Amino acid sequence: MVTRPARLTPPVQCVPLHDPESRLEGVIVIHSTALGPGAGGCRFWSYPDMDRAQADALRLAEGMSYKNALAGLPLGGAKAVLRRPEGDFDRSRLFQAFGRAVAELRGAYVTAEDVGTTVTDMQDIARATRHVAGLPARTGRAGGDPSPWTAQGVFESMHQAAEIVLGRDLGELTVAVQGVGNVGADLCRRLAEAGARLIVADVDPQRCESLRVQYGATVLPVNAIVEAEADVFAPCALGGVLNDHSAGRIAARIVCGAANNQLAQPEMAETLRRRGITYVPDYGVNAGGIISVSAEYLGEGTDEVARRVAAIAPRVGALLERAAHEKRSPAAVADDLAEEVIASAQRPATAAA
Repeated sequence: MVTRPARLTPPVQCVPLHDPESRLEGVIVIHSTALGPGAGGCRFWSYPDMDRAQADALRLAEGMSYKNALAGLPLGGAKAVLRRPEGDFDRSRLFQAFGRAVAELRGAYVTAEDVGTTVTDMQDIARATRHVAGLPARTGRAGGDPSPWTAQGVFESMHQAAEIVLGRDLGELTVAVQGVGNVGADLCRRLAEAGARLIVADVDPQRCESLRVQYGATVLPVNAIVEAEADVFAPCALGGVLNDHSAGRIAARIVCGAANNQLAQPEMAETLRRRGITYVPDYGVNAGGIISVSAEYLGEGTDEVARRVAAIAPRVGALLERAAHEKRSPAAVADDLAEEVIASAQRPATAAA
């Protein structure tokens, strides 16, 4: 994981998590509460040490502030990152302990699924706190696994980007998908149904084999997917994939994927632009999951989720057109828009004359 300076103010709160009995170890970072309670998923991953885990949490929480602001949600940005214990452990007990830590924040943080966590984990968390989403959906209400909404927003944004940048339909293109977990596999399904040719890579060879059998996908090693001969490169694994080394190897004309924090450093967006590659900002396209989480937490229905997710691609299209007109990277334009939303909420109201 690669760190970089925060673009806004420092985090509101960093809460270390340590419970020897359940083997819980991690951190909750609340980056901004200007727009509402800090919201963001709980990542469960095999970090080598807590320094790496906290660095990832800081970046992810900041990204959630931007994502929620750009999506127009009444939520601030936050993230929880938990280290996966080595050897055997009681998963349910660990997530109940995490739920107690969330409860102690009294609504300042709303958690949900992220990489490595499931609906079952959210149910364990809910035994200790009500400040959790991603629970099984009730009839007509938002809820459940938010990953299909994430995949939908990415797919529709990719379709928009292909038309604007290449003047072509997705069905005419080849898309290289890096990481085919819940979101990446769903994205592949949508792309295959639209007629796109697929190239895939994942650390789990069985996932790739399944997509090869179902959709005729070409399988590449993980370290080769970045330079695949494709029209679109879709990072859907972990962050930091767009770095000094990879930026010069990408063959695709468009980068549009579901992974958070794809840029190892902010300047990578301008590096790509100068190479004639359009980087579609990750937090602009992958907001479908947090839109579902927001609706569930606010007691809204799936129709409201569908409406907000449908607005992602048009917003991305307007962002790409503005970036082209201003000769700037779409990432810089997106940052400006999100920062203005957050700054507006932080300004004191002006008294009426």
